[in-house]
This record gives sequence, structure tokens and C-alpha cells, in this order.
Amino acid sequence: MDTNIFKRIIPVIAFIIFLTPIITYPLLDLEQKKINEQLLAQELAEKQAEKIAQDRNYLLGKFDPSKNENFTVIPTEYSISGYKMYLRKETLDAFLKMAEAAEKEQIILKIASATRNFIYQKGIWNNKWTGIMLVDGKNLNTTVPNELQKFIKILEYSAAPGTSRHHWGTDIDINDATPPYFDSEKGEKEYAWLTKNAPLFGFCQPYDLKDNNRETGYNEEKWHWSYKPLAKDFTQEYKNIIKESDISGFDGDKYISNFDLINDYVLDINPDCL
Repeated sequence: MDTNIFKRIIPVIAFIIFLTPIITYPLLDLEQKKINEQLLAQELAEKQAEKIAQDRNYLLGKFDPSKNENFTVIPTEYSISGYKMYLRKETLDAFLKMAEAAEKEQIILKIASATRNFIYQKGIWNNKWTGIMLVDGKNLNTTVPNELQKFIKILEYSAAPGTSRHHWGTDIDINDATPPYFDSEKGEKEYAWLTKNAPLFGFCQPYDLKDNNRETGYNEEKWHWSYKPLAKDFTQEYKNIIKESDISGFDGDKYISNFDLINDYVLDINPDCL
């Protein structure tokens, strides 16, 4: 090669070698940035999917309240049965304040039922379905042999597993869980106090008397009270997250398609609780 030509080429080559990193590094940085953004988006999507799955299990009652840090044991003196029951901490705090205020007016409030997870609710439902637990004092297998009608009968007062507000740790049955109790003089007095004062402590009656505001769902339950500051959000989350396909795993679940359990039972509640 001609020496003069070689001398002229060397600076050009040197300049190209010098310039290459200047051009390449920004391109590599841009490519790495895109990769990092994709990885971050994937990570966020996975975390979101995990959160939705956790929320879904919570709303369906598929968890153990004894192992959930948001729950606490109800003091024995406020339990009707005396066995261990759990509630969300906020719910229990509000109830204890309400019970203290009621006692000053000679009204004693205790909890007959609190958090019931999917397994617990399934036990209640299946026992009614098989006749182990009586409904209105009768074995449904002898009084309502048609399974679809049996499903309807149980739904008068009992939620299908996966659809109960008791899953959330926000709802309690107070003093009893039967209409005759609240038809008694004692029950009427307690209900009158609750109707007047429970809202002051954040509680509402989700299953009030059916009328134009609540045409479907469960029969009136004067004993069932819901801690609205938490329950209203869980109700909305249930509406957004849970599908009919999420509800299954109990006796008679093949009849679910005959009902709109979400809209007619979970969501059709006293407007004061929304």
C-alpha cells in the first residue's frame, strides 16, 4: 500500500474507532432501558395478578382468619357460645364500643356468629343440604325433596359458600340468629336500640325488610349487622373481581346457574350499607 495513502487512512480509522463507542453506547443504553421497562412492566403485572388472586380468595372466604394479621379473637365474655371466634380488628373495636354504650342503657349485646370462612360456611350449607342441620325445624330432604327448591329454601337465610359477608370479618350476628328471638319482648327492645344507635358506631343492617329498595336476596335478618367502613369497600371489590365461575365447591353447586347469586344476594342489600 502506498505510504501516503496509509498515512491518510490511519487518522480516519482512528476517528471511527473513537466515534464507535460514542454512537454504540447510547444505542445499547436505549435497548437496555427498553428491556428494563419490559421487565418492570412484567413484574408489576405479576404483582397485580397476585394481589387480585389474594383479594379473590379473601372475598370468597378462602383463608384462615386465625393466621391473618388483620383479625383478632373476640373476648369470651362477648361470645354467645364461648368458643373462639374472629373478627377484623376494626370491626371488633367498633362493636366493643357499641356494646359498652348499650350496657349503660341496660342492653346487653353479644356476638352469636362472626367470621365464617369458606370451609365454615360450607359446613353450614352442606349440613342443611343433607338434613343434618334442620331448617325451620325440619329436615329439607323430607320436606323439600326437589333439590332446586331445597337450594332456594336454604338461600332464605343462609349464603352459599363464597358469597357470605361473614367471610370478610366485617359482619356479625348479634345475640341470636332466628326471627322468633327478635319477635320476643327482649329481642324487640334490643333491635330497637340497634336500629337507633348502631349507625353511630359504623354498623348497618344489610338485610332489612324487603321493599322497592331491596327486592331480592335473603329474608330480613334483624340480627345481622355489618361494619360499613370496611364492608362497603369489600362489597365493591366483590362486584369488580368475583365471577359466577368463582363460586363452587359445595353440595348442590350444580344449580348455581339457576340464580344470580352475585347481583341478587351479595349486592342486593340495604342501600344504607353501600
